[in-house]
This record gives sequence, C-alpha cells and structure tokens, in this order.
Amino acid sequence: MDLGFYLLQLLTGLAYASTLFLLSVGLSLIFGAMGIVNFAHGSFYMLGAYLLYAFTRGQAEGFWGGLLLVLAAGVVVGALVERVLIRPIYPRPEEYQILLTYALLLILEDLVRFFFGAGYRSFPLPPAFATPVFLLGTPFPSYYLFLLGLAGVVAFLLWLFLYRTRLGTWIRAATQDREMLEALGVNVPALYTLVFGGGIALAALGGAALLPLQAATPGMAVDAVINAFMVVVIGGLGNVWGALLGAVLIGLLQAFGILLAPEMAMVFPFALMALVLLLRPWGLLGRPPAVRT
Repeated sequence: MDLGFYLLQLLTGLAYASTLFLLSVGLSLIFGAMGIVNFAHGSFYMLGAYLLYAFTRGQAEGFWGGLLLVLAAGVVVGALVERVLIRPIYPRPEEYQILLTYALLLILEDLVRFFFGAGYRSFPLPPAFATPVFLLGTPFPSYYLFLLGLAGVVAFLLWLFLYRTRLGTWIRAATQDREMLEALGVNVPALYTLVFGGGIALAALGGAALLPLQAATPGMAVDAVINAFMVVVIGGLGNVWGALLGAVLIGLLQAFGILLAPEMAMVFPFALMALVLLLRPWGLLGRPPAVRT
C-alpha cells in the first residue's frame, strides 16, 4: 500500500468526520444551552438525507437548491418540535425528555418508511464534483474536499456567532443563569426555539451532505445519534471546536481502524469515549462545571 492509499483513507475519514461534526455540533449546542437530552437528534440527520432526495427527486442538478431547502426545513421543523413537544416538559425530570425524544425517533423512522419505503435512497455526485482530483498521482473524490470546506466554514461561523455577537452571548449566558437573563429582559423561550431550530437544521444539513456518499436508510437514525453522543462526550459539551475535534478523531479511528484490525474497527471509537470519560469526563476541550464560563 503506497502513500496515496493512506491519503485516500485520511480524506475518507475526514469527509465522514465533516458530516458527523454537522450532526453533533447541533446536539452539543442544544444540550449545552437547553439541557435537553435529545435522543431524536439522529432522526433529523436521517430526515435531512431523505428531504434532499425528495426536494431534488434524486437529480444531482438540484443539489445546491436542495441543500438550502433542507437547511430551511430543518429550522422550521426544529422550531415546531421545540414549541409543541419540548417546551411543555422543561420543568419535568430528564426521564420525560428521554422518553419523549426516543418516541419521536421511532415516529420519524416510521414516517420515513411510510413515505419513502424501507429501501435505500441514493443520490449521485453533484456535477461540480463529478471529476476527481489527483493528489500524489492518485484520484480522490472532489466531493470530499467540499465536505471538509463545509465543516470548516460552519465551525468558524458558529464560533463567530457564539463569541462575537450579542445573541451568541445570550445563548452562552442561558446555560449558566436563565433567571438572570430573563430578568434582564431577554426572551429566553424564543432564544431556546432559535437554538433548537438551528441545531436541528445543522443535523439535517449533515445528513443531506452525506447522501451523495452513503445511501439513506430509516435505520441510519440510531447509528447517527450514538455517534453524535460519542462526539459530544469526547470533544466537550457545548464547545464548537470540541465537536470538531471529536468528529475528526472518530472519523480517523474508523477510517484507519479497519486497516489495523478490521474485526475491531467499530470498537475503537467506543474505547476512546470510555478513556475520555475516565480521564477527562468534561471532554478534551471542555471545562469542568465548576470553572465553566
């Protein structure tokens, strides 16, 4: 195996990590800002893939417009879910959140099966990325580079939003003292709706972006939410760069783990998560609760 092969594995792992980041950063923001344990988060990742297929009718020429529609649909669906289902259970114990969001996951899976069937739904590469690029004389899918750029741009824009805008400051403040924020005149329920809608939109975007590389199935929701929670645990709760780091580590572990020990490839991400929980339970880039600001 030459250097080009290992470079292809690296790009494959990073491309998968890019979609995993879009999924998990939304979960991290929702859990960090609102304290909601959203077990249905992977369902919106799945829904994004199916919506791209539906909006474009499986035609690659509609890819860019389909991505924008998926993003907009994610905001609307997320806002409705938060307003109708999540908001009434804020004062109740976390068990209610877990049961409700898990039930939502099952409902969305059944709805997808009803409207799209249980079969696979695939999507061709967009025309702009139909031609591979050559690195070290080895062809690579140019779509991988698009995914890397998309994740990098989203991470940077989220960081700017959270740390360089007043609205982002309010969101971070809501994680610490909601009552004080309300006393200052901030509409916290509307802020929560914005956070939940934005987090769901990012998950839907991640699922749509993955569709040209991996066919959509109703069962992908469960795997997605498991991977998202692993990323949040490894990277650190409510941390944009932590979600990016966690996604990259899991993507690389899966890409190279299958070369080192194919029968153990799926174990490596779980082993890393267990190690982080033992040595640094607040995540690699997170902060202990006592000193979080």
